[in-house]
Amino acid sequence: MAKTITISNKAYEALLKEKKEGESFSDVIIRLTSSGNKEKLLKFAGIWKDAKIDDVMKELEEMWSKWNV
Repeated sequence: MAKTITISNKAYEALLKEKKEGESFSDVIIRLTSSGNKEKLLKFAGIWKDAKIDDVMKELEEMWSKWNV
């Protein structure tokens, strides 16, 4: 059964960037929220625990500038 949802333009654009050829938006959402992806993300938990906040922010700003965020 299909459901209709409302998302912001920003969320739509983010999903659109993640969407692969031949993939539906439902496929994108399922792929991005699957438990396999959560386990991959957990590998990074605590990776910056000993880092200085200024260094972390600099790294994030560099990533964001590449992603146009």
